Amino acid sequence: MNFQRGKRHEELEMNLVPLIDVLLVIIIFLVVSATFSRTSELQINLPTAEANTPQEKPLTIEVGVDANGKYIVNGKGLADSSVAGIGAALQAAASGGKEPTIIINADAKATHQSVIDVMEASRVAGYTHITFATQSGQ
Repeated sequence: MNFQRGKRHEELEMNLVPLIDVLLVIIIFLVVSATFSRTSELQINLPTAEANTPQEKPLTIEVGVDANGKYIVNGKGLADSSVAGIGAALQAAASGGKEPTIIINADAKATHQSVIDVMEASRVAGYTHITFATQSGQ
């Protein structure tokens, strides 16, 4: 029994528009990837350069501060532990060098004030490059 008289069945057909869209995207992907693979195969000879070693080693002054508040500048103990005495020792250690780096090696039990005195003496002497030496706790 045919209950749908007079209605014709439409023939099924495949819609090709989405298929063409997908194929175009795949073609674009292949073209782009082929271009990248070609550039990665280029033989490139890089230029060479010889770096000059630095003529002058930067001037460093090591200041040691022990737990008792005694100061050592480049391995020499200081009799005068005032800010002026430390500053004079720093200037003597710099011996006219330009902008030395002051490395402060302070004991873990040294007072905060003794480290501040070294920093103040560096400031008074006109040396602004100050760093602290540490060790790893392994």
